[in-house]
Amino acid sequence: MTRIAIDAMGGDYAPAAIVDGAVWAALDYGVQIELVGKEDEINAELSRISKKGINSNRGGYFKHKIKVDLSNLDIKVTNAEEVIEMGEAVGQAIRKKRKSSIVLAVDAVSSGSSDAVVAAGSTGAAMAASLFGLGRLTGIERPAIALTLPTIKKPFVLLDAGANSSCTPEMLYQFALMGTTFVKSVYGYENPSVGVLNIGEEAGKGNELVQTIYKMLEENKDGMNFVGNVEGKEIFKGTCDVVVCDGFVGNVALKTVEGTSSMLLSMIRQEFGANIISKVIGLLAKPFMKRIYKRINYEEFGGALLLGVKGITVIAHGRSTSYAIKNAVRVAKEAVETGVNKKISEFFQ
Repeated sequence: MTRIAIDAMGGDYAPAAIVDGAVWAALDYGVQIELVGKEDEINAELSRISKKGINSNRGGYFKHKIKVDLSNLDIKVTNAEEVIEMGEAVGQAIRKKRKSSIVLAVDAVSSGSSDAVVAAGSTGAAMAASLFGLGRLTGIERPAIALTLPTIKKPFVLLDAGANSSCTPEMLYQFALMGTTFVKSVYGYENPSVGVLNIGEEAGKGNELVQTIYKMLEENKDGMNFVGNVEGKEIFKGTCDVVVCDGFVGNVALKTVEGTSSMLLSMIRQEFGANIISKVIGLLAKPFMKRIYKRINYEEFGGALLLGVKGITVIAHGRSTSYAIKNAVRVAKEAVETGVNKKISEFFQ
């Protein structure tokens, strides 16, 4: 049975939402859970769940209690005396706080007591702890955050979504290989297409980095299905299955999409509440809006896999609700069961 270590102290709504999501995942996916953090606080949340049930929360649309018998679930609590806060210098904090929740959660994977780690706190801390605690796969210069995003057709993977603000063409080439292996293994895409995020479709567009990686992918000998450059306005049309870029561009694109989505949802809610007629239309449209929201809601995808380290690390959004954490555990479970790391290693041996 797959065991997932979870940093229970990371994220805006920790530890309550983290523990709720972890228990929910144990209930739905049959995984073993190792909750790492301040033992007293975690046990208090488990006691609450035992009495009142899981507080499920999906983006404010679906809220209800889920009754659960904790005695039927395999949940372990590991005490962590320290927590790395969002504003701390990552490298220094990882070295000084060896008993922090994220470090001990990664250590659980390194020691073999857990198969994967899920963290919703500082992305930098999760990446640094994974690098120090697990190490890189042979042949990989730097790990990349592989983020799954929706399109009107099927999901695609963007990497790097923020791990490396500065990249070499060789790193982007490795990202393309890792992304291709990921979507083949986890999503079952037979011949995934790869595109380079750029300001234009033409081969000569963009800076030196993207022009060089374009040539490298065009001449690739690894059997990747390279389809050329892809503009930001095209990626959500399902133009390609894997989109590569440096972490600076990827993170800016991600935050822009998040902000735009939030703005549009807020505007729709305002319009549906503007007057009596709008409210009636809103009530009639609610089932349709729920279906659309489910397709675009980041919580459905759970978290992003950190590809390139010797272990499975899933980085969840800092605002993760219990539903997002539950799905992040699902992502970790799928990565373990499909052996994505072993398949990536085969390309670089």
